[in-house]
Amino acid sequence: MSESESFEDLLNQFDQAHPETSKGEPKIGDRVTGTLIAIGEEVAFVDLGAKAEGRLELTAIKDAEGQLKHAVGDKIESHVTGKDEETGMLLLGSQHGQKYHGLEEVERAFRQGLPVQGQVTGAVKGGVEVQVAGLRAFCPASQVDIRFIEDLSEFVGQRLDFRVTKLEGGRRPNLVVSRRALLEEEQQRLAEETRAKLKEGAVLTGKVTSLKDYGAFVDIGGLEGMIHISELAFGHVKHPKEILEAGQTVEVSVLRIEPPSGAKKREKIALSIRALSRDPWLDAIEAFPLGTRTQGKVVRLQPFGAFIELAPGVDGLAHISELGAEKRINHPSDVLKEGDLVEASVIGVDVERRRISLSLDEKRAGESPVPMPNKQAKPSEGTGEKAMGSFGELLKQTLDKGE
Repeated sequence: MSESESFEDLLNQFDQAHPETSKGEPKIGDRVTGTLIAIGEEVAFVDLGAKAEGRLELTAIKDAEGQLKHAVGDKIESHVTGKDEETGMLLLGSQHGQKYHGLEEVERAFRQGLPVQGQVTGAVKGGVEVQVAGLRAFCPASQVDIRFIEDLSEFVGQRLDFRVTKLEGGRRPNLVVSRRALLEEEQQRLAEETRAKLKEGAVLTGKVTSLKDYGAFVDIGGLEGMIHISELAFGHVKHPKEILEAGQTVEVSVLRIEPPSGAKKREKIALSIRALSRDPWLDAIEAFPLGTRTQGKVVRLQPFGAFIELAPGVDGLAHISELGAEKRINHPSDVLKEGDLVEASVIGVDVERRRISLSLDEKRAGESPVPMPNKQAKPSEGTGEKAMGSFGELLKQTLDKGE
């Protein structure tokens, strides 16, 4: 089905769904009531039903001080005083058939590829109905925006710019418009400006376009980048919606730029908000000195111990042997659960390797700190190997002496 066929069929369906519009077109001299659908600089447009629109001079809806007495959506009562021979538009109020050049202006915009402004007056199956210079136009759903719009009714009442993509017929032409065409041109222009300053480490301002479980997409000016959930903040983030929302303006740092993988593909841009914040580990020694007692939240349990968040981005590890229980513990979940707030003693700090050792045993508070593992040693996830290491060395030395 062609766009022109869709235009006719869909608007017919719209009219059938609104039986109040199926009456005959009003005649000159008739008293009419309609809905104000658009207000221009000199005239206003009124939907009279029955596929009929009327044009009303602004003076008819202004008060003595020149202020508008009505707004779009208001009911207007008037009478038909004439009909524009060129457009077929009914004239309301004090107008008497003077020539209106709405169609001529639309034709010129169509020939020259210039944008026109229109008022979205209704959402129909497959698109939206638009009033352009008093003419009824159709914008297909795929041409309303660059992105898929699930509920087109959110555009009803808005005045937007469109490009005329099809103009057929005479006084009441078959008019098809596109907003997407203009948005894509603007996006391309912005993209070229952004590419000129796009490099790793660059700090840009963008707008959040969507949120996913794994991160957030941000428009940085005609180009879209992604902030992985791990790059949103130093602290623990379970979902981007905890700190961001669609439409929010954010400042981001460019981490990586991957070239397009195909002719019609765009570059992949990795962004970060976290990179613009001060690394909390730089203050860890002053914030959590050895031997002090501090409060934290259990964020993860492993067979070898519990990870405890002391500050956003700074986690400490309480080995299973340091959970403060006098009896044997098979798993940290025997005494803790994620989300618990606990008191812990700092018994070791290694800022370079980003490790803080903790103990939940109150008796350890104020004791001499436990030496941290050799900085050259391979980092391990827990401290189990370290705890067994000293015992193994002692056993080896004893056996060597025995030999």
